[in-house]
Amino acid sequence: MSFPFHAVIPGAQAYPLGQIDLPITFGDRANFRSEVLTFEVVDFTMSYHTILGRPCYAKFMVGPNYTYLKLKMPGPNGVITVGSTFSHKFTCDHEHFELATAIINFFELPWLGESSTPVVPDYNKPTPSTAFCPLEETNAVGIDPTDPTKMVWIRTQLLAK
Repeated sequence: MSFPFHAVIPGAQAYPLGQIDLPITFGDRANFRSEVLTFEVVDFTMSYHTILGRPCYAKFMVGPNYTYLKLKMPGPNGVITVGSTFSHKFTCDHEHFELATAIINFFELPWLGESSTPVVPDYNKPTPSTAFCPLEETNAVGIDPTDPTKMVWIRTQLLAK
């Protein structure tokens, strides 16, 4: 039975195309563990090549530490530690953000274009939001005696400071 995978967009989902069993190995030549894991194959764009979740953690008996980006598991010659760096995590997060933004734009931009009506603003007509409205008592003072429209507004009361 296949369950839908929900993508980044609410309402968008993809159904698995099938499953594949792959051997996964953690560690190095001196201390390693190998297990066969079953992966769901899904046809949608993601920044991850694979997502290791609870089935992987249970099979390898992994203890994930999200703060330090480490996975620790028992090995035949001691603890196997798999880790990453914060710069690598930042790069992956940044790529995931760009991908999510592109997917959202792909779905939302056509809808926004259809639901909105184009309006050409008249930049010569003053609107109440762009008109000057002094908040305190001010006096208009001319700055050019030859042009009475060039004015500055000066506050009439000094601040207490």
